[in-house]
Amino acid sequence: MLDFDLSKADWRKSRHSSNGNCLEVARLGLRHVGIRDSNDLSGVALIVSVEDWRALAAGIKDGEFDL
Repeated sequence: MLDFDLSKADWRKSRHSSNGNCLEVARLGLRHVGIRDSNDLSGVALIVSVEDWRALAAGIKDGEFDL
């Protein structure tokens, strides 16, 4: 099980964020990224590998998740 102190994470959201429905991400060491809802800062954070984060971000940019 992974154990990260998320209270010290440097959370960031996109500069394109304007409507308040956003995710925040934080680099967690060299191998992991945290993802959380910007409207629920004390809620659950999803922890993924850097490789998985890059694949997700690339898919979003390529429109793979457009409805």
